Amino acid sequence: MRILLAGASGVLGRQAARALRAAGHEVAGLGRGADMDVRADLLDREGLLRAMDGRSFDAVVHAATALSGKAMARHKDMEATNALRTEGTVNLLAAARESGARRFVVESMMFGYGYGDHGGALIGEDDGFGPAGADAWLERHVGAMRTKEELAFTADGIEGVSLRFGLFYGAGTTDTHLVPMLRKRAVPVVASKGRALSWVDVADAACAVVAGVESGRAGHAYNIADDGPTGWDAHLRAVAEAFGAPAPLTVPLWVLRAAPLAHAIMGTDVRLSNVKARRELGWAPSHAGSEEGVRALARAGKVRAA
Repeated sequence: MRILLAGASGVLGRQAARALRAAGHEVAGLGRGADMDVRADLLDREGLLRAMDGRSFDAVVHAATALSGKAMARHKDMEATNALRTEGTVNLLAAARESGARRFVVESMMFGYGYGDHGGALIGEDDGFGPAGADAWLERHVGAMRTKEELAFTADGIEGVSLRFGLFYGAGTTDTHLVPMLRKRAVPVVASKGRALSWVDVADAACAVVAGVESGRAGHAYNIADDGPTGWDAHLRAVAEAFGAPAPLTVPLWVLRAAPLAHAIMGTDVRLSNVKARRELGWAPSHAGSEEGVRALARAGKVRAA
């Protein structure tokens, strides 16, 4: 298929482009950078439609965010991504129609099930995605994820598919962003106290994009995550140990009240069931959990260095 990939320069986008091409598809990257095949801003509707003039695609993948490299400490840090999920999706759907594309695959994430403690149960795709946020700021974040899916699922003539990812780790994110911060002891850890989150190797996430494009059911969402959820503290300590970085400092959760978005994330327990993705997409994670995955990443890096 001919595929337009919005967010092609991001952590997921770069790997998704490689995976799609390896599967035999033609991929055109959409973004503002000079190296993009289609240079346009998703928030500039007229400019985007002009950039699409005369172009034809079979499918569009919306993986555009403004999250790369940011600490995500304040609620305002999510505003640009929220806009890409709402206004940007409206504009990209218009571009998809302009190009003749029928399939529209969107990147979503586990926090769309709501921030907070979900009680340790595995969450399936029918377990209430996009509940009302606990306060005005959280509603902006959750509401943007809810809106992105609803726009894709209800667009006339469009086969919308959503991939709800766990937190990313792996090449191009753990090694290039997290490890340098751990070496500087710039990332404190909050004791999880039984809370856990779902994670997924970004390379596995890219494979899920291919599966979503090729075989995702229209109007359906799929949880994409490792089998074993892991707490923030266990994940960060596993990364530090695997890469020989100092163990992160432990701080109480209340310390993060000055960084309210980080406080909400660290206080969340969301564990995704990947049963539907295994069954319908034929997708499976490479690692049982993120601790195993980061150790494999560190070993691979040592082999390359040798």
